[in-house]
Amino acid sequence: MSAATRFRLVFALLMSLEMSLLMTGWVTWVNLGFGAQFLARWLHAFVLAWPAACVIVLATAPSVQRFSQRLLVLLAKWTPATTQEARP
Repeated sequence: MSAATRFRLVFALLMSLEMSLLMTGWVTWVNLGFGAQFLARWLHAFVLAWPAACVIVLATAPSVQRFSQRLLVLLAKWTPATTQEARP
């Protein structure tokens, strides 16, 4: 396995872990509040969400990265150029 492939897998695992933990926690709290069932419901939601999120990150990250690069190039063309100070 190449270093690039290992990086992509580790990135997908960590990014999906972080987003799944945060989003399932947030949505569980919004829907249920901090009650007696909160932790069990959050864990259940997370166990279901993490594998799906990991597959989604693995499948879409390259195209999202390309789109982000194109968007930044496009935005750079639309922003006014900064004026350079005169050199002595």
